[in-house]
Amino acid sequence: MTVSLEQLRRCHFAVDLGAARTRVYVKGLGLVVDQPSVAAVNTRSGALIAVGEFAERMTGRTPSYIRVVRPVSGGTVVDIEMAQRMLRHLIGDKIRRALRRKARLRAAACTPHDADPLAQRATIETLVGLGARRVELVDTLIAAAVGCGLPVERPEGTMIIVCGAAATQVAVLSLGSIVTAVRIPVGGEAVDHAIVQHLRHEHELILPSQSVRPLQLALSGNGLTTQGPTSTEIHGRDVATGLARSVQVDTAAVRNAIETPLTAVLDGIGKVLRDCPPDLVADLVDRGIMMVGGSALLPGLDEMLRHATGMPVNIAERPDVCAVQGIGAMLEGRIEPLVLDPLAA
Repeated sequence: MTVSLEQLRRCHFAVDLGAARTRVYVKGLGLVVDQPSVAAVNTRSGALIAVGEFAERMTGRTPSYIRVVRPVSGGTVVDIEMAQRMLRHLIGDKIRRALRRKARLRAAACTPHDADPLAQRATIETLVGLGARRVELVDTLIAAAVGCGLPVERPEGTMIIVCGAAATQVAVLSLGSIVTAVRIPVGGEAVDHAIVQHLRHEHELILPSQSVRPLQLALSGNGLTTQGPTSTEIHGRDVATGLARSVQVDTAAVRNAIETPLTAVLDGIGKVLRDCPPDLVADLVDRGIMMVGGSALLPGLDEMLRHATGMPVNIAERPDVCAVQGIGAMLEGRIEPLVLDPLAA
């Protein structure tokens, strides 16, 4: 683990700053914030107009003097000041006043696997700006594994895939640490982009900025499999005329467009398995793969991975909040470290 459990128990709140959503866990209160990582700003006055879901609904619908920004990109804070302002409004005055009364406020934050020092520093500075005197960093892979109930502290191999908006992280864990892991710059946003490009090139149709996720759901619960509907009606804007237009889209072609970026995920899983010790791979044959993250809910993705790897693939009960629930469990002291008795001399 990046930090000891004893240090995490001293923290008062935890933040999971994701490219898609921001989640805040306060010790004793639980999950208090689960909102999109979006803010709307008045460029004339610099005032913050909206944050979270309301700001996300403004995307593509604002006048020229209102700008919708995302201060987190790829799991990394790219605008520290805006991220601080967004967090202040999301947390609310009541909880912030309660946190400020702590004598020495400590915070914890999830960071992507192999995040560079600059990205880690940006996360720390964001929380220091909220009043934290000390910030502990926890690898997202460890936090997510704890949050979905995997026995990470045991000497047994467990494989987890964190399917985020901007990246996918794959790891094999044992004895509370990461044995081998890889971070792939392909996530839910890449899938969205593949669908947008397919419709633009094949049907000369531009989708509204918020309609890609409903299109994925239109593939039905079978999603990437062939049992879904043969076609679905999509509404958008014609590239040439700019007028509204509806087209019947062949879902098989959409599935092919989605599978293209997901090939990189399969390559990453293969790399992790090749680098993993044989004994741990034998454990994985029985235990299988656990999928967490918001993009794990993409219909049919688990079936595709099950077919490609030949191993059982399971989706966590609440895959989107596993990371913040895991780090929250560490804060509350619900996770006990593995104690090894020293050998007698």
